[in-house]
Amino acid sequence: MDLSYILNELGEDRELYFNAVSPPIVQTSNFACKSVAKMREMLKNEPEVYFYTRGNNPTVTILEKKLAALEGAEHAIAFGSGIAAVSAAVLSQVKAGDHVVCIKKPYSWTNALMQKFLPRFGVEVTMVDGTDANNYKQALKPNTTLLYLESPNSMTFELQDIAAVVNIAKAHNCSTIIDNSFATPLFQNPLALGVDLVVHSCTKYIGGHSDAMGGVICGKRETINRIFEGEFMTLGAILSPHDAWLLLRGLRTLPVRMERIAATTQKVVAYLHQHPKVEQVYYPFLETNPQYELAKQQMRNNTGQFTILLRTNEIEKVDLFCDSLKHFLMAASWGGHESLIYPMAAAYNSANYKSSLPFNLIRFYIGLEDADYLIKDLEQALAKV
Repeated sequence: MDLSYILNELGEDRELYFNAVSPPIVQTSNFACKSVAKMREMLKNEPEVYFYTRGNNPTVTILEKKLAALEGAEHAIAFGSGIAAVSAAVLSQVKAGDHVVCIKKPYSWTNALMQKFLPRFGVEVTMVDGTDANNYKQALKPNTTLLYLESPNSMTFELQDIAAVVNIAKAHNCSTIIDNSFATPLFQNPLALGVDLVVHSCTKYIGGHSDAMGGVICGKRETINRIFEGEFMTLGAILSPHDAWLLLRGLRTLPVRMERIAATTQKVVAYLHQHPKVEQVYYPFLETNPQYELAKQQMRNNTGQFTILLRTNEIEKVDLFCDSLKHFLMAASWGGHESLIYPMAAAYNSANYKSSLPFNLIRFYIGLEDADYLIKDLEQALAKV
């Protein structure tokens, strides 16, 4: 299916809403029925009809159709946040007594789900270094039902060999879920490599404007319908029609934004990689990265996140560098028009620092600014360290 068709036409039946170029925000909680027979029919077929916005909504449906098509999926279901989508996807694949193998150092709230939440309900979780697919195999138990991936994973951006992990899962009758937020559907399509479910935080690149939150699960129609009837309808973590509309707006410019972000990031990374005050750059598409060939094999292009290890053992110098940046906002998340930093030092307390990551790690996200504009800012901040 052509990318331009997906982004601009798929799911948009404009004749149904006055031929408006932009789809309407169907801001309603209920959809009325003209007869008992009609209500009976709608209740029977709720996964496919509009009855109650906590289930389906026309504005949300347009977004779901586009996201499914971008991932090459049969169907998709949208949520109010990325972690809502992750949680529902995982819960749909496990029950008490099951075992999950998960990538080490995933997104922080995915980590909380795996390490704190699932064990409360009798689900055992083993965290593994996913840079070697064999670690997934070695962690398998007779009760393993799910292998969870996040490639690249958070903060240090190690990759998993997706096809290799899928082969292990299929050989042992396990399902697979991957968080594909980093790469976007434009640059990586895990379903094509055999993954069962793909999740995204739509808050990031898909929205692209730092003004809406959302998540999505993409997969086979049968699986998505089962999640709809179970975890989605029961837990109620729905995406609002207004946020769905904002995410649709973001999708229109996704290819242009990602092309710009990818090109700018390459230039900024090249500058930082050679800088004497930067000890290491964590970035999948750096040629010195031992996983560089795997990155090129699995992903069609780089995106805007990378992390640097500042060459200092003094937290005061990390603070000084970060505080000296004039054109990078200090904030969580990523994927919008603005460049950001997230310093691990912000979580550092000398008496109680619990993270396994060093305090001199700083995650960057590159937005839509000019590369030279950002590099000049980095240069003046690094000069102070």
